[in-house]
This record gives sequence, structure tokens and C-alpha cells, in this order.
Amino acid sequence: MFDPVALAASTAEDVCRDDSRKYYRFRSSRFYGGISTADCVGCCLRCVFCWSWNVTTQPKESGQFYTAGEVAGRLIAMARRKQLKQLRISGNEPTICRGHLTKVLALIPKDYLFILETNGILIGSDPSYAEELSEFENIHVRVSLKGTCEEEFSRLTGAVPHGFNLQLQALEHLTKFGVRAHPSCMTSFSPPERISTLRKRLKGIHVRFEDFEIEELILYPSVEKRLRKMGIQYLTGHRPDSIPPEQV
Repeated sequence: MFDPVALAASTAEDVCRDDSRKYYRFRSSRFYGGISTADCVGCCLRCVFCWSWNVTTQPKESGQFYTAGEVAGRLIAMARRKQLKQLRISGNEPTICRGHLTKVLALIPKDYLFILETNGILIGSDPSYAEELSEFENIHVRVSLKGTCEEEFSRLTGAVPHGFNLQLQALEHLTKFGVRAHPSCMTSFSPPERISTLRKRLKGIHVRFEDFEIEELILYPSVEKRLRKMGIQYLTGHRPDSIPPEQV
């Protein structure tokens, strides 16, 4: 098991450079009803269900560097071309290059909503991160919980169990500084009683977090093969061709 905060720091050495960060793809997506997306390189977790596993585990060999201005410019141009009003950085973990991320956010016009998809580890470990994000009015943070408890988190990500507490602390810090946010959770490995217990823990942070967004496993061939190899059982899951178009 590894410390995800320490892994974030070491990964930053490979994917962050001044105000630049590594990215491997720019695309539009049907998530959230349509969104302009930049897929970044580098993560501080090793989730067994990760659909971008090769990029996540090989940051030195993946992608190329783009400045904050180049990223914002590409996201905005794509949104205008596709008539979209939402933008995001996805693929790996957007919060690793903090200076780069905040510079991108500063360049996003107020009439666009920026959805920050994060595992919350770095926001949970440093409350000043949430405070800095509160300066941006057009941001919404989606904190993706990896499992419903410490044990599941560690089994699914390879990180120390305390990392799950950092995810919950991220929600606490975001709430404290008035940043719009909501939790989602990968529940495809979780029995009902653990999901119920998580709802109670999240309600203790904020009442509206009790009704969290459910994430379910997408069984891409590489993901299914990895799960079998590691002997990890899942309770629910969907194959890519069975997912409604609006969720792809």
C-alpha cells in the first residue's frame, strides 16, 4: 500500500512543469448533457476499475505538455464549436498540478460551468486548496469516492485506508469554504449495508450529501481482465455497449 499524497508529489515531478501540465486528449463528451473535456496525465491512486490505466501508471511515457492558456483555449474553442456550456479536466487527477489548474480556472469565462472531477485526496489533505477554489464562482466539484469505507477504498485503489478519510475531508473543506460540490461513489463492489452506512457518514458532513451520485462499473475489456487477474469480485457492472448514449 502507498500514501496517495506522497504519490501525488512524485507524480507531479513527471506531469507538472511551471504553468504547464501533461494531457493526452481533448474531446467533447455526452456526460452531464454535453461537456468539453481535457484528459490529463497523472493520478495519485491506482483504481482497479480505471479506464485509463495505461496513462495513469505510465505518466512519463504519456501525453505532452500544454500551458494553462492552451488548455483553456482548447476547451473554450471546442465548447463554442459544439455549443456546449460546460467544461472539465478529466482522465486522471486534475488537482495534482495546483498552479496549472487554478490558472486554467482563471481563464474560463463566467458564462461556462467548470466541473472539477477529483478524488479529493489533495483537497482533503490541505484545506487551503478548497479555500483557493472558492475564489472561482463558476466551479462545481464532483468528489468521486472510491468505495464506501476505508477497507473498500484500500482494496480498490491500492492506497492506505486513511486515503478514504481524506476524500471525506475534501467534502468537509469544500463545504466550509462554500464551494459547490457533491459526492459520487463507486458502489459496484459494495453490499447494501455499507452503502447505507456511507449515507449516514455523508449526511453528517452535509444533509444533501446523503443522496449521493451512484457510480457503477463499466466493464471495458481491459478492466474486466484486470479484475479477474486480481481476483476482485464486483456486484454490479455494465458493458460499454449497454450504456445509454447520454451517459457515454
